[in-house]
Amino acid sequence: MNEFVSILAKQNSDLMAGFRFPLLVALVAMVTTAVLTPVVKRLAEKKGAIDDPNRDDRRVHKEPIPRWGGMAIFGGILISLIGVLPFANPNQQAFPPYLIVILSLCGVLVILGAIDDLKQLSAKWQLLYLLGVGVLVQWPNDPVGRVRITGMNWPIGSQDAVWHSFGVWAIPLTAIYIFVITKTMDTIDGIDGLTAGIAGIAAGTLSIIATYESQPRVALVAAAVCGASVGFLRYNYNPARIFMGTGGAQVLGFLLACLSIVGALKTAAALALFIPVLVFGVPIIDAVVVVIRRVLSRQPITQADKRHLHHTLLNKGLNQRQAVWVLYIFALALCAVLITIVRLYG
Repeated sequence: MNEFVSILAKQNSDLMAGFRFPLLVALVAMVTTAVLTPVVKRLAEKKGAIDDPNRDDRRVHKEPIPRWGGMAIFGGILISLIGVLPFANPNQQAFPPYLIVILSLCGVLVILGAIDDLKQLSAKWQLLYLLGVGVLVQWPNDPVGRVRITGMNWPIGSQDAVWHSFGVWAIPLTAIYIFVITKTMDTIDGIDGLTAGIAGIAAGTLSIIATYESQPRVALVAAAVCGASVGFLRYNYNPARIFMGTGGAQVLGFLLACLSIVGALKTAAALALFIPVLVFGVPIIDAVVVVIRRVLSRQPITQADKRHLHHTLLNKGLNQRQAVWVLYIFALALCAVLITIVRLYG
């Protein structure tokens, strides 16, 4: 009995040791983002990056609110990683090529998002540049980690499963996956605190899974995303004082999509499929529901409207905080299922 207790205590001690640096990087990202957000808010007001509620009838806020919060989110993520990553695993390369490319492309998305917040780029231009970064991020053939869905085992979960390589099709398939996750995180950004909260839950889940699966670098980057999202919520939770804008939502979606690919490649093959389905359950379900509704109504699938899940909840009589928490709880439940599956079968 004493031996069993000793083994259990050692396992718990090792587990907590694995979470120390993710918790630290999350804390640094949260504080940094919280400090940067008021600065970015003043900059957005000065440059006219304001979300006007009278622009169309989809908007639920009543007063003009500055955008560009994504700059603070990205700043919090970047500063926390620069500050913590080199010390977390001193015997490993802190910033391998794949991570440098991911963060560089995040910077590009912040800039393009800032332009979109001012000029309202068309859906076609957003499609082109999101697919573009989805292709470019696959460029580094890095043995440490590569952002590419190279193939899958089939039948899934079978002991007789055979690996099927996607070959050259891996490049467009990965780009499309990254586009879908990035764009769905952007499209759910319709009420105060929703995208930041969902991103925080998703990133926290990826960090926990990566820690369990001994992927410390993925765990740290995901923790930084989680901390930055929570730090931004201080100003974005209803009633919001600033919006993250296109750049913020797309940076969060892009980062999480890339991390889910890198992390899934190193998990058990049977679990790899569950990671995106459950981690991004809320934005994916929202996107599917919206597309079906638009098709049935014979409207273009790219046409903005009020058919999203959060609009449906508001139409049922819920206020913004209540609607957000319904979707938070749904996301938490899906992620809890995923963590349980990883712990049992990972």
